[in-house]
Amino acid sequence: MRISTTIFLTDETITPVRLARELEERGFGGLYLPEHTHIPVERATPYPAGGELPPEYGRTLDPFVALGQAAAVTSRLGLGTGITLVAQHDPINLAKQIATLDHLSGGRFTLGIGYGWNREEAADHGVEWSTRRELGRDRMALMRALWAPQPTAYKGEFGSVRASYAHPKPAGGAPRTLIGGAAGPKLFAQIAEHADGWLPIGGRGLTESVPALRAAWESAGRDPESLHVVPYAVLPSPGKLAHYAALGVEEVVLQLPPAGEAEVLRALDEYAQYV
Repeated sequence: MRISTTIFLTDETITPVRLARELEERGFGGLYLPEHTHIPVERATPYPAGGELPPEYGRTLDPFVALGQAAAVTSRLGLGTGITLVAQHDPINLAKQIATLDHLSGGRFTLGIGYGWNREEAADHGVEWSTRRELGRDRMALMRALWAPQPTAYKGEFGSVRASYAHPKPAGGAPRTLIGGAAGPKLFAQIAEHADGWLPIGGRGLTESVPALRAAWESAGRDPESLHVVPYAVLPSPGKLAHYAALGVEEVVLQLPPAGEAEVLRALDEYAQYV
């Protein structure tokens, strides 16, 4: 099983360069980074995990800049987002960022996408909350048009692009795309429609949900062997990882603390038993 990691990298934590080098030297499979452009002080949206919102949410580094640094000092480490809030981006600019990172890293990038939870953050980006999923799907389709081998036009409900020369292309034509979110028919239908798999946060309830996702996947005519289920932000134990393996999971993303170098390296030492 491939053991990857995620962390809220901030201006107060271990640096992307130091962490990426340590991960590759220790044999970890990948580094996934979250995204929040800002956290409005006056929030009506409750923190999904309950209680006060941890301070690292408002200090998060831009994931593409940080992953660019990580790519420059590694050669094998997988690079990913967990997750990119696609609806909050200009899709033409985002397509260029993704393609450039994937091209320069030799095809090591995984695009984890999601729909977000913070209404105030999304509103500042001009996102209408009730249509954010449709907007995200539309922007993914526009980006795929820009990644196509030949100039390809796209006109959708929320945006369009003329047939254009747009290079570089992602190394494999398009990056592996995983969608994060809670289990359910709506999410699973979207995964089967336009993604490569699922990023289930925390990894709970997979015994019931993975078969349901596989059913939706196969009903959409997708190759059963091509589905990726990647439990994300997991606090590991040997029994938990063995259970995931029995479900056919081939990659798990472990949660690192949003801390300085010494504490993060201690966590890597603890996780080394799973690599």
